[in-house]
Amino acid sequence: MNKFQLRKKISKIRSKFARKKIKVKSETIIKLIEQKSPNKKVGLYYPFGDELSTLELMDQLIKKNFIISLPIINDKFEMSFYRWNLNEPLTINRFGILEPFRGKKIIPSTLIIPMLAFDSNLNRLGYGGGFYDRFIQKIEKQNNCVKIGLALSFQKINKVPVDKYDKKMDFIITEKRIYK
Repeated sequence: MNKFQLRKKISKIRSKFARKKIKVKSETIIKLIEQKSPNKKVGLYYPFGDELSTLELMDQLIKKNFIISLPIINDKFEMSFYRWNLNEPLTINRFGILEPFRGKKIIPSTLIIPMLAFDSNLNRLGYGGGFYDRFIQKIEKQNNCVKIGLALSFQKINKVPVDKYDKKMDFIITEKRIYK
């Protein structure tokens, strides 16, 4: 199956699971961040559609004095992260995704990344825009960023088709285990 076909198939399955409200434990994610991250700057995503919610995680990170940030996609289709707190307003971008208003730009030391599918080699199938892959490529030149993918266990497939632009995760956390 090619990436397009996989995205379509997994999206359909994920929408059924989304109604079940299965979650990945925030404590598991925070523990991993505390062990692996060189500082307290975390880049997250605001949940969209059937993505796993990160709202409880954001709340817990803020309570532990982490600096959280969300991505903004600019006119050149480049992604950057900006500091954000749960009580601050968001705006809707051209893709229908909520983004913070431009504030203080942050270079996260940890990224929490959504995905449609993954494999045991820590390859991630995203949505096809390449935003995270390009961002990771850019920041890896500046600092070592811990890349944590969030998924449910059913999203694991035998092999994600990859190309030279695709970036592996350092960890993938599901409701059942941590892949590393």
